[in-house]
Amino acid sequence: MSTEILINVAPRENRAALIENGVLTELFVERQSRRGIVSNLYKGRVQRVLPGMQAAFIDVGLERTAFLHAADIAAPNPESTLVGTPSAEDIRSLVREGDDILVQVVKDPMGTKGARLTTFVALPSRLMVYMPRGEGVGVSARIDDEVERARLKDLVGTAIAGRTLNGGYIVRTAAQGATQEQLRDDIDYLSRLWQHVKEKGLMSRAGELVYEDLPLPTRMLRDELARGVDRVLVDNAVAHVRMLEFAAAFMPGSTTSIELYGGQRPIFDLHGIEEEIGKALERSVSLKSGGHLVIDQTESMTTIDVNTGGFVGHRNLEDTIFRTNLEAAVAIARQLRLRNLGGIIIIDFIDMIDASHRVQVMEALQRALAGDHAQTHIASVSTLGLVEMTRKRTRDSLEHLLCASCPSCEGRGFVRTPETVCHEIFREIVRQSRQFQSKELLILAHQNVIDRLLDEESAVLAELEHQVGRPIRLQVEALYGFDQYDVVLA
Repeated sequence: MSTEILINVAPRENRAALIENGVLTELFVERQSRRGIVSNLYKGRVQRVLPGMQAAFIDVGLERTAFLHAADIAAPNPESTLVGTPSAEDIRSLVREGDDILVQVVKDPMGTKGARLTTFVALPSRLMVYMPRGEGVGVSARIDDEVERARLKDLVGTAIAGRTLNGGYIVRTAAQGATQEQLRDDIDYLSRLWQHVKEKGLMSRAGELVYEDLPLPTRMLRDELARGVDRVLVDNAVAHVRMLEFAAAFMPGSTTSIELYGGQRPIFDLHGIEEEIGKALERSVSLKSGGHLVIDQTESMTTIDVNTGGFVGHRNLEDTIFRTNLEAAVAIARQLRLRNLGGIIIIDFIDMIDASHRVQVMEALQRALAGDHAQTHIASVSTLGLVEMTRKRTRDSLEHLLCASCPSCEGRGFVRTPETVCHEIFREIVRQSRQFQSKELLILAHQNVIDRLLDEESAVLAELEHQVGRPIRLQVEALYGFDQYDVVLA
């Protein structure tokens, strides 16, 4: 499988596209105005402690206070006021209002919810993750070669033997095939980084940023380059130089795969990425067979409905449904990654009579999800035949990042009909005329509503004008929404 990364650098926005076999599978967007803060470390101050929730709200200098659960709080360590060791105590014995505490963001703010925090710090490097409060050496589950796992564990164990720095290490997928010297360099880097974080954390004031994760272009190298990526194209010369410097320091063998894009066409025109982004914001996803998916994202969950659409098949109905569901399983896995949908996901495949077909569709979904970097879990099929699954959510979905609620419907997805608005206006006219005296009444409304008042509802309006005993004048307001209106005394 050929894989490449395209990076588009703009003045206030960076975008990265992961392309597998010429198809866009994942998109990363980082804007200066709302850059993701996962992995950032802050000096926080406890604002409120809620014993009933076993949680606390922490002020880390963001727009909303962040959330810290008791299970994510380390008990105080006598050597430092900023870090601690695991504890299962009541939250009131762990933190108090006004305490300063070093915290790390594990989930970006989403919607009305603040960021999710932890005090169990994890600092990533190219090949490893260092956990100051952890123990031992672990190896990424994505490295499935038992011989390689044992080799890496032994090398890291040897490299950290005799060091005064305590803590645990997780060997990342990128370390597959790494030498002892490369691993030792990473351990030295993490040691210096943690020392810097501790010192800055002690000197920082509450609400200040202590450590910030890498910007998107270099973060893509750190997190993605070792996953079999053949080429990285970036369209900005300054970013290209920084990426080469980062690669030379942490992954010398990969510098040749990082190229500066000099083509005349915008880099995201390659592979039709801009068009794919537009499609990823639509509710309906077409399948090659003629069927389609309908994806609805709500506050509590995401629902995906599979429909045969125009696909009639060539054999019988059961075969048509089976083939549509198989194609949908692969498409759903791609859409989850591309749209970065997380949390609870409910999939309504088309009902299948044959039990073996249901098994094959579930197996196809699991295989398609195997390449997803986010953690996924498929629960058993519900009694209604719905597939229930979860996908780990750490940042906003593509829709929430690029879009805002419609100003007309305010995100409800519907507006009142002109007929409904007309009847509301009639009731308001009666109410106003009984409470206040005026020479006339002025109706301000959208063009569609005024058109209906002058046409279908003209007889009612004339009768109402006679009833209230004063003229009613109509005026179109171009800036009003479809169901917005005012009854003004004049």
